[in-house]
Amino acid sequence: MKIAVDAMGGDFAPRNIVEGALLAAREHGVPVVLVGEEKATRREAERCGGSDSLPLTFIQASEVVGMDESPLTAIRKKKDSSIKVAFDLLKRGEVSGVVSAGNSGAVLATAVYVLGKLKGVDRPAIGTIFPTLKGWTLLLDAGANVDCKPFHLVQFAIMGDAYARYILKKDRPCVGLLSNGEEESKGNELIRETNAILKKSSIGYIGPVEGRDIFNGRADVVICDGFVGNAALKICEGLAEAIGEMIRQELEVSLRAKIGYLFARHAVNNVKKKLDYSEYGGAPLLGIDGVVIMGHGRSSAKAVKNAVRLAHEFARNNLPKLLLHNLEENQDLQRLGAKNQAKVWEEIKEKIIK
Repeated sequence: MKIAVDAMGGDFAPRNIVEGALLAAREHGVPVVLVGEEKATRREAERCGGSDSLPLTFIQASEVVGMDESPLTAIRKKKDSSIKVAFDLLKRGEVSGVVSAGNSGAVLATAVYVLGKLKGVDRPAIGTIFPTLKGWTLLLDAGANVDCKPFHLVQFAIMGDAYARYILKKDRPCVGLLSNGEEESKGNELIRETNAILKKSSIGYIGPVEGRDIFNGRADVVICDGFVGNAALKICEGLAEAIGEMIRQELEVSLRAKIGYLFARHAVNNVKKKLDYSEYGGAPLLGIDGVVIMGHGRSSAKAVKNAVRLAHEFARNNLPKLLLHNLEENQDLQRLGAKNQAKVWEEIKEKIIK
C-alpha cells in the first residue's frame, strides 16, 4: 500500500517532508510516493543519504499551494499543485492514502473536490488524538468546520464512535459532547439540541463533558464544533510547550534541581513524549472517501514519518469503509438530527413572518 506525500506542503518543505518520508520507508517499510518539484525532492533525498534501496517513488508536480493562499484559488488555478496531484493519485487507486502538512484549507477543499464525501456525511471533520490518564481521547472536530448544526455534530459522534472502536480498540466507546458544564441545562443552543438527539442514540453517549475531561479519560471521544475544537487544540499545544520550557528554566535555577532531574529523568521524558505532537504524526480527515492525514504546518521529519505510518495503518484497516458502515447503522439517528434541524428552520421562518 503506497502512501502519497505532499513534499511541498508545510513551513519546512521540502526538507523535513522528504526526510520524514525516507524515515518512514526505511524504518517501517512503507512504500512512499513523493509528490512535488522533482529536482528539489531528489536533491533532499540525496542529502538524507539517498533512496536507491528504499521503496520510494518521485512524481512531478509543477505548482505549490502557499500556506496563506485561498483554498478556492488553489483548486481553480493550480491544477498541477502537489496537493491536487497527490489526491488524483489516490482517486485513481495508484496510492492508498495521502499525507500533507500544507495549507489545511486547501487540503480539505481539494480532498472534497477530488475524492468526495462518504455517504451520510455533510461535512468532513478533523480528528485529533490527546493523551489521557487512561490512554487516548479523540477530539472531533479540530478545525474543519467553524459553524456547525446539530446534525453535523451527530455525524461527528457516529464517526468518532467508529474510530474509537476500530482504531483505539474500545469495545464500547464513551462519547461526550464538549460543553461548559455537565448539566444538561448548560451549553449554548447547539449543545442542548445535539445533546437531546444523542441521548436517543445507540452509541455509548455519556452526555455533556467539560474541558478537563479531555485529559482525565472520562470520554474516549469528545465532540465539538471546529471553532471550539481548534481553540482547545492550540491551547493544549501551547501548554505542552510552556510546561517543557518551565521545566528547563527550573532546572537551571539550582544544583539540587539538576540532581533531582537525574533521578526523575526517565519519567519526565516519558511525559514529554506523550505531549509531543510529532509522536502522533498528524490528524485524520474523517468523512472523506479515502485516507487523508493532515500534518502540522511546522511538522518535523519525525512527525512526517509518523504521519505516513498512520496513513499506512488506516489504509490497511480500510478506515473509510469502517466509518461508512457505522454511518449506515445509525441512519435513524442521522434522520432525527436532520428532522430536528428542519424543525428549527420552520420556527425561524415563523418568527420572521410574524
